[in-house]
Amino acid sequence: MLYSRSAEYAIRALIRLAQVPAGEYALAKDIAAREDIPAHFLAKILQQLAREGWLRSCKGPNGGFRLRFPASQISLLDIVGSLDTMLPYQRCAAGLATCSENAPCPMHESWSELQAHILAYLRDKTIADLARVPETRSQGVPLRRRAAGMTPQEATA
Repeated sequence: MLYSRSAEYAIRALIRLAQVPAGEYALAKDIAAREDIPAHFLAKILQQLAREGWLRSCKGPNGGFRLRFPASQISLLDIVGSLDTMLPYQRCAAGLATCSENAPCPMHESWSELQAHILAYLRDKTIADLARVPETRSQGVPLRRRAAGMTPQEATA
């Protein structure tokens, strides 16, 4: 696995948020239901991403989340880096503490090349790139959206 379960869930949720019309919010519980993610776990992840500036949030029982930036400006590396330590991509593949260019392990050269490819992929791939991929899974529960500035009553009318 390239990244943690938290990062995977965040990426899946951000792909959904990229599909929400501008100025509207999506509820964490609706995204969780649609993506088959534990709602309480996703809510914590989205709150963390909001604190770090990747999402806008609207508090309250009818609150929700939306992207703070265009999906084309949010890389996978941004999201993975916000939720995971990048240490696994910097460690020796053989587990040696002293592995480096000057004192390489037997796997150093091939692992360094793979690390570079992984980091380049995460840096170059955006949420918008993934949101354009045709969906092959079932549509599931529709997202309930609330336009910015609407009261909860207006959103459900």
